[in-house]
Amino acid sequence: MEKSKFIWMDGKMVPWDDAKVHVLSHTLHYGNGVFEGTKAYKTHDGRCAIFKLQEHTKRLFSSAKMTLIDIPYTQDELNQAQIKLLQNNQLFDGAYIRPLVYLGYGVMGIYHKQASVCVSISAWKWGAYLGDEGMKNGIRLKISSMTKNSNTSSLGKAKAVANYLNSQMAKFEAVEAGYDEALLRDDQGYIAEASGACFFMVIDGCLISPPNDNSLNSITQKTVIQIAADMGIGVVRRRITREEVYICDECFLTGTAAEITPVRDIDARIIGNGKAGEITLKLQKAYFDIVAGKNEKYIKDLTYIN
Repeated sequence: MEKSKFIWMDGKMVPWDDAKVHVLSHTLHYGNGVFEGTKAYKTHDGRCAIFKLQEHTKRLFSSAKMTLIDIPYTQDELNQAQIKLLQNNQLFDGAYIRPLVYLGYGVMGIYHKQASVCVSISAWKWGAYLGDEGMKNGIRLKISSMTKNSNTSSLGKAKAVANYLNSQMAKFEAVEAGYDEALLRDDQGYIAEASGACFFMVIDGCLISPPNDNSLNSITQKTVIQIAADMGIGVVRRRITREEVYICDECFLTGTAAEITPVRDIDARIIGNGKAGEITLKLQKAYFDIVAGKNEKYIKDLTYIN
């Protein structure tokens, strides 16, 4: 990770190496915290803009409400804090932004409502989440032995700290087996999502993606669906079996970090021709044009910081 100069912590710009928390912080012990992943891009005119800032901050507050955390700032205050952080760090070529709401020091025990609520925002330069090679030619996916947490056991719609233990174990299993990423199924055996991204496949020119029954409502997934509509590509949201993904024409992952990452094989089954598919590449190009400010229809989704 490439260090930046400052991290925003509860209203103050704190030097990167001084941004610390107490070892008895409640979230560290009990896992109740929420976060966001937002991305800023250098646009075609040389400026820098945060993509869908409003939507990401709104989702942060929704996650906090689900997990019974009262954020002591307004959405606008945190939007402005993210803009200011990028400006102070001079991250005008783009950056990954990580707002984090966590329960701090002062209360121990399972009951959390008397714990202090703290907010930090970090930002740093971060390239392709699954590597430049994967972005260009596709990654290898392994369907995990881990099952996505069910709706009766967790709050899957919250981008909550605790939910990502499941993802960590799935990702570790996949990487140790020689793959790049894990694909998890739900408790009924249907495809849910990757460890930190949504899944799309293409069959006969139509995009198919699982419903968000027990997974995060993805901002990037919604963007891809809108791009597909712009292009006249049909989109179906339905449950997907493991067997179907093995024989799809092409597939890819989407997310703020993953952007649009092609998949070239799943469980040693070659997908399509073993590289990024035609529709995947069209959607990928359209997405990068949007975040670069080249598509007037989506300019409203960019918050320029300079």
